[in-house]
Amino acid sequence: MGSARRSKNPIQALVWRIQRQNPRVKAALLALAAVIGIVFLRYVVKDHDTLFVASECVHALGIVILIYKLQKEKNCAGVSLRSQELTAIFLLVRLYCSTFMEQNIHTFLDTATLLVTAWVIYMIRTNLKATYVQELDNMPLYYVLAPCAVLAILVHPLIRYHLINRVLWAFCVYLEAVSVLPQLRVMQKAKLIEPFTALYVFALGVARFINCAHWLLQLIDGRGYLFYTLGTQLKHRSLIPYGLWPAMVVVAEIVQTFILADFCYYYVKSVAEGQMMIRLPSSV
Repeated sequence: MGSARRSKNPIQALVWRIQRQNPRVKAALLALAAVIGIVFLRYVVKDHDTLFVASECVHALGIVILIYKLQKEKNCAGVSLRSQELTAIFLLVRLYCSTFMEQNIHTFLDTATLLVTAWVIYMIRTNLKATYVQELDNMPLYYVLAPCAVLAILVHPLIRYHLINRVLWAFCVYLEAVSVLPQLRVMQKAKLIEPFTALYVFALGVARFINCAHWLLQLIDGRGYLFYTLGTQLKHRSLIPYGLWPAMVVVAEIVQTFILADFCYYYVKSVAEGQMMIRLPSSV
């Protein structure tokens, strides 16, 4: 009776079937869905830079959704202040690099996203401070900042700009990949996620996937240019750390996509089942 009821809705039936699979099958299905999505984007989107712009727009949209939640509910429970601060840091660093290295539409989008992120931080620290659950959001920032800084010093791009700018550029790439970790930890502890916060994190997941697709398509359609650059730089022993940069960019994009993939699965599952609140199992 239960399965028959589920089968009336194709999406619910699909989610139900996936839910019954073991973790390896789920991971394989996730990878297959990602490949299909990337192939689809490759034939639909002609300019790869459009994907990068779309990723930043989706990210900004997610933050706007978060601001709407804070304004409407006057409550910031379930929102990680530390993730917002990490987001502001990598946006500020990327804005600095963009201003001095390549002023374009990304500079404008980063400025807009930084402003709305700063507004979220301001609201949590002032008007909504009484509703902020610090006990759930207790990951020390240096747990994230220190490894990213060390990795940026070791592996950064080999371009014509000053060494400090190159290290800062690498730092913001690595920090962006893991800036959502405090938010995921808050949700992991809370287990029950209200709709607007869940939609905000889902938007981050979509933005990460689009950005990852952008870099992977650059790699595919560039006929291996990134790895060619890597190979030519590896010929010079003194440049080995720098030559790893192209590969590290791709790895960082894949890591930040898979960090959010598990949550996005449970978000889609909950929405398909008509649940307003998102429930996360203890294994997440």
